[in-house]
Amino acid sequence: MTWEEVVAQALELPEVEVGTAYDTPALRVRGKFLGRLREDGATLAVRCDVDERPLLVEKHDELYVTPHYEDYPMVLVALPAADPELVRELVEDAWADRAPKRVVAAWLAASRGEGA
Repeated sequence: MTWEEVVAQALELPEVEVGTAYDTPALRVRGKFLGRLREDGATLAVRCDVDERPLLVEKHDELYVTPHYEDYPMVLVALPAADPELVRELVEDAWADRAPKRVVAAWLAASRGEGA
């Protein structure tokens, strides 16, 4: 995957914005950080549940954590080796955690065809 593909996926979610963080491209929802492209241009740092992180890293070779990120709710994704569906799920989970709950509920209902 590429950063551009990550952005395209993320922009399908309500209220996602592209900006910067630490002088690198980043994704936010209502100003809240979701993830960013690391300085190497090939690694996505994305928010994740710290309790789920060990299971994710164990299951997916393209996911890892460096000592710098151990104390943060983040996981690193080697984009060139990443499965697009895994990245979509990680970004959606980060978004669902940070977006307003009513926005998440409305998006989930629409994606399931409810209330139409």
